[in-house]
Amino acid sequence: MPTYRVDLSYDGTGFHGYAKNRDVRTVQAEIEKALATVFGHPVDTVCAGRTDAGVHARHQVVSFSSQISMDTNRIHRSLTAMLGPEIVALDAMVVPDDFSARFSATMRAYRYRVLTTEKPDPLRRFTTWHQPYQLDLDAMNRAAGHLVGEHDFASFCRQAPDRTSVRTVLSASWLRLDDVCELRVSARAFCQQMVRAVTGLGVAVGRGRLNAAAVPEIIAARDRHACPQIAPPLGLVLWEVGFH
Repeated sequence: MPTYRVDLSYDGTGFHGYAKNRDVRTVQAEIEKALATVFGHPVDTVCAGRTDAGVHARHQVVSFSSQISMDTNRIHRSLTAMLGPEIVALDAMVVPDDFSARFSATMRAYRYRVLTTEKPDPLRRFTTWHQPYQLDLDAMNRAAGHLVGEHDFASFCRQAPDRTSVRTVLSASWLRLDDVCELRVSARAFCQQMVRAVTGLGVAVGRGRLNAAAVPEIIAARDRHACPQIAPPLGLVLWEVGFH
């Protein structure tokens, strides 16, 4: 029974998140429907990171098994033909049986773009969060530095019963790219809405509403209400997934 890996990119604007959910359109449901057509039987997939509604992916990875041996070129060509341009299969390959897009991943990297122009840009309304302020990037990077390492990120996560909120952030920094401030953050794994909370924190610091020195106290509070704001999903991109 071959195990397959498919690398994907998608625009999350028209989806109610990645994970299957009854009566709404999701990325996973569309992918599995297309794979069922290709393979001729239902296909259950796992992914490297379940993105929220409106969140995009430059590089998502899914894996699944099938009793059918299929040409991998046919898989990614067929998926793109059926799902593009919203969802594009970048590659497909046969992988070892113990490979899991979720459990074999050792790193996830996200980017979040904040548009700092005076007026909104209608052409970027689904890919940036508009904040008509000049943001203090140095202060934002001081705040981001406090997040690196292993911490309990309960103040930054949507709590899930019986799941730990301890995570290891590998890197976190802000860059200015013309009229955009971009957060680049990587971790072994993230909990739900964590990157959006980190973004909201960074913008609050950049606007001068919060001192970067307060971040350790926010982490220590382990209280969702301690985080000043949650950024909307539309500026967030799952950028890269790393494996052994």
